[in-house]
Amino acid sequence: MKRIQMVDLQGQYAPLKAQIQQFFNEVLDTAAFINGPQVHAFQKELENYLQVKHVIPCANGTDALQIAMMGLGLKKGDEVITADFTFAATVEVIALLGLTPVLVDVDKDTFNINVEAIKKAITPKTKAIVPVHLYGRPANMEEIMKIAKEHNLLVIEDNAQAIGADFTWSNGKKQKLGTIGHVGATSFFPSKNLGCYGDGGAIFTNDDQLAHILRGVVNHGMYIRYHHDVVGVNSRLDSLQACVLRAKLPYLDTYNQKRRAFAHLYSEKLQVNSHIITPEIPQGDTSHVFHQYTIRITNGKRDALAEHLSKHSVPFGIYYPIPLHQQKAYSDSRYKEQDFPATNELVKEVISLPMHTELDEEQINFITKLITDFV
Repeated sequence: MKRIQMVDLQGQYAPLKAQIQQFFNEVLDTAAFINGPQVHAFQKELENYLQVKHVIPCANGTDALQIAMMGLGLKKGDEVITADFTFAATVEVIALLGLTPVLVDVDKDTFNINVEAIKKAITPKTKAIVPVHLYGRPANMEEIMKIAKEHNLLVIEDNAQAIGADFTWSNGKKQKLGTIGHVGATSFFPSKNLGCYGDGGAIFTNDDQLAHILRGVVNHGMYIRYHHDVVGVNSRLDSLQACVLRAKLPYLDTYNQKRRAFAHLYSEKLQVNSHIITPEIPQGDTSHVFHQYTIRITNGKRDALAEHLSKHSVPFGIYYPIPLHQQKAYSDSRYKEQDFPATNELVKEVISLPMHTELDEEQINFITKLITDFV
């Protein structure tokens, strides 16, 4: 059996090597390292894939979120509602801009922001909602957009973990995540479903005016060189990273299909134990792209299982071990532990297993037997 890895970027690179090298050579030959033809080509190709009017590439996923909020014109003190159970970047950018983060609980079955918790958190100061499509599964965007419309709120989708996933509306229409809210943001960190070989990110919107503002913000607020029309930052996707993304984008749906197939296999073998809760996988659906395959261990043995996997050289991730409302940087007297029952339960139970396009059945059989025998 080949070595088990949490992510196998070397294995994924092998069949893409010739294409990536060709793109790299074009950049090296022209020395167009910043905002070169490869970046513009990737932008257009991603717009076509997502069926969105505007893709604005940037330097990383955290910048993408920050720039999205800057472009929307949120003011200091405005309240922004987001999930307590997610990576810190989501709340980090809210705080950096002088906005007021409002953390709310999630649904323990989907791991995503709880719609009823959003409703309870809305005040006259609330200006935006940031749903996070955690682990690659869509948040309930239909309900979130209804709430936003009712209260005149902006919606910023944190799509860092769900590129390529579809949201299915109640009328059966499908729409790519990241294109539903007023603006969407994603990360191209190497381990993402669509990842480059360094840092990278992008912002999506169908709003022409907002897109214009965002294009200025990513480039020091300039539309004409040395004319600074808006307050901006330096956040550009470099051409070499665009090369990698261009090579991978045509395979994104195939990558996501493989992840779903591996998720089915994991669940089939893990559902034999009542102390293991596997993620829901809608049959024949394209909504979950399994950036992470995350299970819950409900008998208090999660940490012991993690140690057991380590002893057998099986990598894992605990995403996330501490809720944001308990983090020193984001603690606030407004938060009460009783307001976060699902999050406080999940941080003690979740464990993510190896999930990538180069997995095989032998590895999954080995991992699942280790888990079921132990639990």
